[in-house]
Amino acid sequence: MLTNIDQALAQQIVDTVKDACGQNINFINPNGIIIASTDEKRIGGYHEIGRKAAHTGEAIEVEQDDSFIGTLRGINLPIYYNHNLIAVIGISGDPDEVRKYAHLAERVTHLLIRERELNAFNRSQEEKKQFAIHALISGEPTNPAYLAECLKEFHMDSPGAKRVILLRADEKYNPVNLPMLDQKVENLFSMMSLELYAFDYPNEYLAVLDGGMYRRTSHFLRKFAEDYGTILKVAVGKETPFHQLALSYRSARIAWKSIAAKDAGFASFDDLTWEIALLAMDEDTKEEFLSKTISSLEEKDLELLEAYLDGDMSLVYASKRLFLHKNTVQYKLNRIFEKTGLNPRRFRDAVPLYLALKLSRQERV
Repeated sequence: MLTNIDQALAQQIVDTVKDACGQNINFINPNGIIIASTDEKRIGGYHEIGRKAAHTGEAIEVEQDDSFIGTLRGINLPIYYNHNLIAVIGISGDPDEVRKYAHLAERVTHLLIRERELNAFNRSQEEKKQFAIHALISGEPTNPAYLAECLKEFHMDSPGAKRVILLRADEKYNPVNLPMLDQKVENLFSMMSLELYAFDYPNEYLAVLDGGMYRRTSHFLRKFAEDYGTILKVAVGKETPFHQLALSYRSARIAWKSIAAKDAGFASFDDLTWEIALLAMDEDTKEEFLSKTISSLEEKDLELLEAYLDGDMSLVYASKRLFLHKNTVQYKLNRIFEKTGLNPRRFRDAVPLYLALKLSRQERV
């Protein structure tokens, strides 16, 4: 609950009231000091009647200018919020004319204070969500008691397996439109009755979902990926015990990598096969694997290899896809054999070539 009004909020209040009534407005603290005013010269001055109105708790009208210290004619209205006196608002002018604005001033003040409280609450909720999610996916919560409190607040304290959901916007997506995307993601999570989620700067959304709930609501994620897959990819981590959500997070990132360079908008770790081994490699291992397989090949070699292997090692398929004669495809495959020492037409050699090709395409993301 807001109990103190800072100068910025006080100035917002007086400016808003003046916009509505056209009169000069003063915001006076209980000690009689004007902390905000539409007349800059009066800020910081002492307002005798403002102090008296705060002390008595009653509105006081002044008929003449300068009849009291720092006071012009007008009406001075004590403002209460949640039964606490927070300030006195002075409206300058003929009391008969400005009296009608007193209730307006009170209403505006209440609305702006409430807006500030809601904003503060929302910020607090976002901070709690950020803390909870990052504590869970790091596997090393720094404040277990506070984490337990946050999880209880977001109804994620029940036992059972969980999953990490990762949504990542394309880096080329115009950041000006991120608020629109935020709203769409929040609507998605609302449909899934999902409470524990957070935005990770600059373009990721992370969420934790109960395993059973995922099975009942995964169609929402798939539909969302169909609708927005060109600008945002949806990846689902493996189901893990609650205390092992760091594993679910890592598996969600592997799932995302599997579609990062594709038109597909959705991937679940549960559906991956070879991608698990390749995409989980550390950088040194990836470099070593590629150097032993396809690092000596040019782009045109890779294109031929990709067509040949995607067609289940069919010369006919590759020749049609690349508009080449079958003999030309055979010649080029032999050249790949000479460069790599691996024969694409031999199954046991085609497997590492295929995996290396897939890994190299992922590395370009």
